[in-house]
Amino acid sequence: MTTASQSDSLRGGLAAGGATAAQVGATLPELVVHADPTFVISTAIATRDFQDVHHDRDKAVARGSKDIFVNILTDTGLVQRFVTDWAGPRAIVKSIALRLGVPLYAGDTLTLTGTVSAVDDEDIHIDVVGRDSLGDHITAKVVIALRGTND
Repeated sequence: MTTASQSDSLRGGLAAGGATAAQVGATLPELVVHADPTFVISTAIATRDFQDVHHDRDKAVARGSKDIFVNILTDTGLVQRFVTDWAGPRAIVKSIALRLGVPLYAGDTLTLTGTVSAVDDEDIHIDVVGRDSLGDHITAKVVIALRGTND
C-alpha cells in the first residue's frame, strides 16, 4: 500500500522535466509503504525467500525477533521502485548498494526519501533512506541512467 505522495511522483520527477531536472540536491517525493503481514509474507514468497522468519511469527519470535520482518530482496525492490517511479520509464538502474539497519517488522510503516547526490555525464547518483518506527531500516546509494528516446 502506498500513499498519495507517491502517485504524484511522475509529475514532479525526471519524467516531467527531462534530464535537466536531475540536479544535485533535488529531492524525490517520498514513498510510504505499510508492511502489513500479508505484504511481508507475500513479498518474501515472491522473491523465493522461504526463511521462516519472513512468514512464521512463532518461529521468528523463537529466534529472538519481535515479529516477522521484510527480507532484503523486498527492500531492494522497493528502492528500485522508488527511484524508477521518480525517474520515469526511460530509467535504467545501473547499481544499488544497499545497507540494512533496524528491522521492518510486520505492522510497521516504511517511508523512503531520496536526494540526488551527483550527476556525472549520463549517471545520476541518488542517496535513499528508508525509515520505520525504529529508525533507519535502509540506507542505499543508487546509480541510474536515462535511455535515449530512440533506445
